[in-house]
Amino acid sequence: MRKFENIGRIKFFLKDPNKKSFIKMIKEVMTLMIIKKEIPFYYFKYLYRKDVENYLDYFSIGEANTIGRSPLMHKPEYKSLYNKLFFALLCEKTPLNSPKLISYNLGNTFYHNNSIKQVYNKSELVSFFEQVFTENNIDGLFFRPPSDYGGKGCFKLTITSLTNELDAIFELLINGYYVHTKIIEQHKDINEIHDKSVNTLRIISLITSENCTEIISVFMRFGVGDGVIDNASSGGFFVGVNIDEGTLKDTGHYLSEYGAANIKKHPDSGFVFEGFKVPYFNEACEEILKGVKVIPDRFIGWDVAITPNGPIIVEANDLPHLQMSNIASGGLLKNPHIKKLLDELKQQKS
Repeated sequence: MRKFENIGRIKFFLKDPNKKSFIKMIKEVMTLMIIKKEIPFYYFKYLYRKDVENYLDYFSIGEANTIGRSPLMHKPEYKSLYNKLFFALLCEKTPLNSPKLISYNLGNTFYHNNSIKQVYNKSELVSFFEQVFTENNIDGLFFRPPSDYGGKGCFKLTITSLTNELDAIFELLINGYYVHTKIIEQHKDINEIHDKSVNTLRIISLITSENCTEIISVFMRFGVGDGVIDNASSGGFFVGVNIDEGTLKDTGHYLSEYGAANIKKHPDSGFVFEGFKVPYFNEACEEILKGVKVIPDRFIGWDVAITPNGPIIVEANDLPHLQMSNIASGGLLKNPHIKKLLDELKQQKS
């Protein structure tokens, strides 16, 4: 399967008018093979572009795997905490700001306010959620599978269209496992860019060998059209964030199966990215530093939403998509903490 994916990637880049000259690409690919000691198929996903001059500053697949698969990065005891349900339950017992957990279900068994209900038909499910909406004084819920990545399987239910919405997802819901949280109210400034989805920051934290917590990469994800999720792997795109200023960079990146297309403004609203000041950005970074104290794993990708009242942590990921951070940051190897980390991990392997 990997072989066919690489063939498709090559076809994609051959049609791209923004590619470097073939002589330059051959030289760079050969250089990467010598330095990285792997065949750089990843080069044809983004690094072949004319605007990428510092190609040696970008992670290779092998280097990303060195971090992602290293037992030094994650304690086995913390693994279960990245499950969305367990993370939500954990946040209830900590000072972290997170979306309120309203209810959840394991198949046709539904849990709410310390009560358990077995659901066998649509009318029982309608009754259950009507009670949930009433007791919590809310008009909607957001549903996420506890273990899926990339926004897969997420959807909303609202009180105004509850019966019709449940008609469409009844079998999916009672045969699946879902966390039901209060719908996030997004900051009005971010709504000006795109208001159909909650557009989250992905913040990567690292505990260094000196036991200091550093934020090494930040980008912001945006949905498109009427989709309720912002994940690039589900049709959205991402924009790098200047960490020192808390502002968006000038370019957004779609992450297709074979390559990354670039845009300068949101395709729906026409909002230009460059220079947009992310509300409560410093507070979001501070919230992540609190999060690392709760889950002291060395390398975590945090998803943070910005509300009118400040940041909330939506979830934590032990295996964040490093190639997205790679592109958004203009090459993760420019970060001295990452270079030092790779040296540390390579020494441990030798």
